[in-house]
Amino acid sequence: MRNRSVADLMTPTAVTVQPGTSFKEIARLLDEYGITAVPVVDEANRPVGVVSEADLLRRHTTKGGPSTAEAMMSSPVVVARPSWTAVEAARLMERHRVKRLPVVDAGGQLIGVLSRSDLLQLFLRRDRAIQEEILEEVVTRILGVSPAALHIDVDEGRVTLSGTLERRNLAPVFVRLCESVDGVVEVVDRLTYEDEDEHEGTDANEDANDDAERPRA
Repeated sequence: MRNRSVADLMTPTAVTVQPGTSFKEIARLLDEYGITAVPVVDEANRPVGVVSEADLLRRHTTKGGPSTAEAMMSSPVVVARPSWTAVEAARLMERHRVKRLPVVDAGGQLIGVLSRSDLLQLFLRRDRAIQEEILEEVVTRILGVSPAALHIDVDEGRVTLSGTLERRNLAPVFVRLCESVDGVVEVVDRLTYEDEDEHEGTDANEDANDDAERPRA
């Protein structure tokens, strides 16, 4: 089972500016490309900051001082690595309250930009594709369970698991694996278990034995 990485989701050709790029040029680029922020890179194409629409508006209202990317940018810049999972990137965005992450290679050079809208592409995945991955990868390959014993229903990313598992202790693993599949929004567990029936039968036998051994009045 392979989750899509930052490299799979990012926009590889990022619009960038230099530290000396002017206010008006940055505003023009944001409008032309329909983006809300732009990375600021040095001569070696390493990101040193980010200028957003909010930064431009802040500079416009405060007046005074140089109106260059270097003067307006947010720094130090928060970056992502191409090998990260979408979950790792989303957590970093949430922690730092940013909407876009420059993506850098091992040498720190910019290779793309990941936005919140890129991450949302995961949840536009077709229900049929999610169902097939759960059956083929999770059920058959990882758990080694016959798909015939289970029913996987997917509706708008909401996965409902029903059918019978051999052991109850498989259920938490099964649910966690399903939750990790790209595009899954929620997992509902309606599974039953073979070992539960055996346990109930054992309890009934023990109760019968206790009754047989109990002295009669």
